[in-house]
Amino acid sequence: MKALKHFITITNHRHKVIANCFRAGIGAQGLKHDLSKYSPTEFLPGAKYYIGTRSPNELEREDIGYSKAWLHHKGRNKHHFEYWVDVDVKTKKYAPVKMPYNYLVEMFCDRVGASKIYGGERYDDAYALNYFLRGKGKRAMHPETSAELERLLTMLSEQGEEKTFAEIRRCVKKYGKTADY
Repeated sequence: MKALKHFITITNHRHKVIANCFRAGIGAQGLKHDLSKYSPTEFLPGAKYYIGTRSPNELEREDIGYSKAWLHHKGRNKHHFEYWVDVDVKTKKYAPVKMPYNYLVEMFCDRVGASKIYGGERYDDAYALNYFLRGKGKRAMHPETSAELERLLTMLSEQGEEKTFAEIRRCVKKYGKTADY
């Protein structure tokens, strides 16, 4: 039963993200969103640790000290800022790099979709921004990527989906797959 509930949750989330990606002008990219969640490496731990109110990755991490599912997922899905870490040519240390705009947009669509699924009745247009702000000091995201994501989430909070997705479509046309924002 947990496997079925997990399947339904990830599928509902994926469908919301796909719809958001079409609204954002990156529909073809959205069709590939989170397909790795259906692989045995991610699906089996997801089903095992599924409780419906928290990420199975968090529970797996608490149980064994890390999440194999998350390590697999973030290494295959470019809409996660954690994917965008590389050796800085100047410092020779690992550091976040600026995400291409199309993946930043998919990350926005993912956060809004997740907020709707996991927020349920509590969801409003500020939900994803508030979640983002709560974790702001805990993550290593490139500062310009973080600033642009926060700008879009703030716009969603203050002006709603219609105006925010119109702005995103404008920016997708301008920046496309570059990191020149």
